[in-house]
Amino acid sequence: MPLPTLVRMNLSAGLASVLVAGTLVGLKLWALGVTGSLSVAASLADSAMDLMVSLGAMAAILYAAKPADEDHAFGHSSAEDLAALGQAIFIIIAAGAIAWGAIDRLMAPEQVALTDEGIGMTVMIISILLTLGLIWWQGRVARKTGSRVIAADRLHYLGDLLPNLGAIASLWASSRFGLASVDSVVALGAAAMLALGAAKIGKGAWDALMDRRADPAIVAGIGKMAADWPGVRGYHDLKTRTAGSRIFVNIHIELDGDQTLHEAHAIGASLRRAILAAYPQADVIVHKDVARSPAPSPAGGQ
Repeated sequence: MPLPTLVRMNLSAGLASVLVAGTLVGLKLWALGVTGSLSVAASLADSAMDLMVSLGAMAAILYAAKPADEDHAFGHSSAEDLAALGQAIFIIIAAGAIAWGAIDRLMAPEQVALTDEGIGMTVMIISILLTLGLIWWQGRVARKTGSRVIAADRLHYLGDLLPNLGAIASLWASSRFGLASVDSVVALGAAAMLALGAAKIGKGAWDALMDRRADPAIVAGIGKMAADWPGVRGYHDLKTRTAGSRIFVNIHIELDGDQTLHEAHAIGASLRRAILAAYPQADVIVHKDVARSPAPSPAGGQ
């Protein structure tokens, strides 16, 4: 898949995230006014944070899509890692706030009476359906493009499902049994899931910012392609690093020194095209070296 297509997919996921978050904020704000539910208020606050994070993610995707320039010879894709790291920190803080609020509600001596729970449950069900659609699309985009920003954005929307389900359970328990604190237990589980997922996203972004090598499977795949490529006698100094959804590859291939420059260039160019076809998110530089001639056998040797 060509790189511009990957960029467009990232942008489509970012725009979908902003539109869904804005819609959810409007719906939940109306539901809060109707029901007075604290669980809906918590879900509204979560969606408002989602909207801010999604806007930041969209800005990072747009900036990362800028082509290389004189000051940024390797492009701007590291902006995705910076945004993902910021999102991970933000999500961990939000998870702590959710956990604290859940514990505070469980410890509170009195419960707050809710009203019009049916309307609130309808809004939360719509929110869940919209969120599921967004999560599906973000997951598809993240798998194809490798964007950590989309993966991080998907994570906190995935984490929204449990609080939304908890809000529905709380509204139902309030209308049926007069209970209003059921969602607190669910919120604790959601907070733990958010924190663990954010830590994983944050580690991946930190590794990329520190120029960590690409996935070992990708490195091995490129090495195998080079070793088996027609005209290549060997390779060395295969180096990779990641930045956002991009993979930068440098490889030295060893060629017959007696062939023409045109022939050597053709071998290197065809290998580069094959690597790009297999890993479209890659930026590949192929260096051509003269293969060492095998050492002559000593006189009388076997």
